[in-house]
Amino acid sequence: MTKLSVNINKFATLRNARGGNLPDILKVAQDCERFGADGITVHPRPDERHIRYQDVLDLKPLVTTEFNIEGYPSKDFIDLVLSVKPEQVTLVPDPPHAITSNTGWDTIANQSFLQEVIGTFKAAGIRVSIFLNAEPDKVEAAKTAGADRIELYTGPYAEEFNNARTQQQNFQLLNDYKNTARAATAIGLDINAGHDLNLDNLRFFKLHIPQLKEVSIGHALVCDALYLGLENTIQLYKRQLKVAE
Repeated sequence: MTKLSVNINKFATLRNARGGNLPDILKVAQDCERFGADGITVHPRPDERHIRYQDVLDLKPLVTTEFNIEGYPSKDFIDLVLSVKPEQVTLVPDPPHAITSNTGWDTIANQSFLQEVIGTFKAAGIRVSIFLNAEPDKVEAAKTAGADRIELYTGPYAEEFNNARTQQQNFQLLNDYKNTARAATAIGLDINAGHDLNLDNLRFFKLHIPQLKEVSIGHALVCDALYLGLENTIQLYKRQLKVAE
């Protein structure tokens, strides 16, 4: 079954807007797990505009499901991950002040850098996933760099799904994703996915990428929770994945 990891960054954004500790990020993570989340994802950025490095340290002893830390592998990020030792680290090629992730790695151009970073994390016993566009030609280099998984960047899929008018168009836009997933599976890489997945497009994506091990969802899930409640929203997302099994 595909796992749902809840990205709690947006809860931290809300907390930081007023200072103090409301909402309490530690309680949010525990509640997400209690409501059925299979994992907790955080993406600390250098300016700490949402999740702070201290939050990550505080979360480690409390998260009882899979803890996934994603981010650009700067020295500070690498040191943080090595001190926390989560189950998974997801490497993204974000520049320091990016609003949100908007592309995957060029695994060929960055091969030496990725090999060094991934080797450091794997030596510490941490599973490594790297953010990848739907580009089959970048898969082999992800494997040679040492990655255990790829995380498909689904922003373009979500945008095209929203704009598509016919089922045929929806099938067309998935071709690159399906080919990338097949290429990864063929050489032993597992597949995660994330970015702009929501209750409208998640089931369709899972139906056509059955190899999917895990999705990481934050922004849309938090927005839905404003209307539907957090527990109900988590269950609705899990239901989309289960229906597509």
